[in-house]
Amino acid sequence: MYDRLTSIAFLKQISADPQNHDRSEIVVPLGDRSITLGRDPICEVAIDINIYGSVSRRHAEIRPIFVRQKFEGWEICDLDSANGTFINDRRLYSCYPLKHGDRIQLTKDGPQFVFEQEASPETTLETNYNLRPRSQITSITLTKLLPIFSKGNDLWEKAYLLPGILTVFFVVMMFAFLGQPQLFNLTISVYISLAAYYFVYQLCGKNKPWWVILGSAIFTAAILRSPILNIFLWFFYKVLPGTAPTGQVSFINVLIAMFFGAGLMEELLKALPVFALWFMGLRLGKKWRSRFGISEPLDGILIGAASAVGFTLTETLGLYVPSIVQSISQTGSSEIAELTGLQLLIPRVLGSVAGHMAYSGYFGYFIGLSIMKPSLRWQILTIGYLSSALLHALWNTSALVSFWLLAIVGGLSYAFLVAAILKAHSFSSKV
Repeated sequence: MYDRLTSIAFLKQISADPQNHDRSEIVVPLGDRSITLGRDPICEVAIDINIYGSVSRRHAEIRPIFVRQKFEGWEICDLDSANGTFINDRRLYSCYPLKHGDRIQLTKDGPQFVFEQEASPETTLETNYNLRPRSQITSITLTKLLPIFSKGNDLWEKAYLLPGILTVFFVVMMFAFLGQPQLFNLTISVYISLAAYYFVYQLCGKNKPWWVILGSAIFTAAILRSPILNIFLWFFYKVLPGTAPTGQVSFINVLIAMFFGAGLMEELLKALPVFALWFMGLRLGKKWRSRFGISEPLDGILIGAASAVGFTLTETLGLYVPSIVQSISQTGSSEIAELTGLQLLIPRVLGSVAGHMAYSGYFGYFIGLSIMKPSLRWQILTIGYLSSALLHALWNTSALVSFWLLAIVGGLSYAFLVAAILKAHSFSSKV
C-alpha cells in the first residue's frame, strides 16, 4: 500500500479567458492519481481548442511521486508536446518536481496555471530540470550492474538507439565497400539522405509508418526510371519554355527556363506521391487517413520530403555523379574522377535539406492545407506550387551569379520549410 498523502495541493488557472487577465479559478485538486492537461476532451484539464489551438491533444501530466511507497509530492511531465511546456518561463524537457507557487504554461502563449500547496511534503525535492528525487543505493542489483536490462523502452524512445545502430551499420558497410566506388557512393548517399530526412522528421514531430515514407521515396525514384518522365520532359521542355537557353544568356532568361523546366516540372513530379496518398486516404476513416494518408500539412511535409529523397538519390547517383566521373576519366585518371564524383555527391545529397526536401516539403504543406480548407483548395495549391517552383528556380539560377547568392537562396528555402513546419504545428491533430 502507498503511504497516504501528507499534503493538499491545487492547480489554479490564470487567464482562462485571454480577454480577462485577472481571472483565477481552481481547476482541480491534486490527489494520488495523475491528471492530464491538453485539448483532448477526455483530459482532466481540457483546454479550449478555439482559444488555444497550439496546445497538444495530450500536452502534459501531473503525477504524484511515491518513493518506496512513501508520498513525496507531485511532478509535472511534458508528454512530447509539439510546442512545449514551460515552468517559471523555462522550457521543460521531461519531468519537474513541483513546488508551491510554480507557474505552469502550456506553449509559450498558451494557458497558464499556478501550483499551490497547503502543506509541504516531508522530503525536499530536487529542483533542477529533468531530475527526479534520488534515493540512496542500499543494495546492488542485476539491473544496476547491467542497466541495459532495465531501460529497454527508454533506449528506443529517448536515447536515439535506432539512429545510432543504423550509423554503425552504414559505417561498417562503407568499410566493406572500400575500393568499390559505386557501392561506396550509394552507401554514403543513402546514409546522408536518411540523416537529413530524420532531421526534418524530428522537426515535424508526427509519427508516420516507415513503409509509407520509404514507399514514397521509391515511388518517385520509379517515376524517374519510367516512361512517365518522358511525358513530363515533353510537356515542360517542348510545350512550355523549359529548355535552358544557349549562347549569350541573362539571369532572367535562365530563371524563366529554370522556373518551367526545373521548378514546375520537378515539383509536380515529386508531389505525385503526396497526391496519390491523398486520394488513397479518401477511402479511409479519419484516424487511418491521418496515420497512412494525407489529412493535414504535417503529412504533406513528411511525404513531400520523403519523395525528394528518392528524387535526389536517383538524380545524383544516376545522372550527375556518373556524368562527372565519365567526363574526367576521358581526360585524366580514374582515381581523380572518382574523388571528384564523391566531392559532388556529398554536398548535393546533404544540401537537399535546403534544396529538394525544402521545396517539396513546402509544397506538401500547401497540399495538406488545401485538404483542411477545401473551399480555397485551388487558390492554396496554386500559391504553394508556384512559390516552391520559384524557390527551386532561384537556386538553379543563382549559381550563375555567385556562390554567396546560392547560399542565401538555400538558407531562404530552408527558412520557408521550417516556417511551414512551425505553422503546421499550431493546427495539427497529432497526438
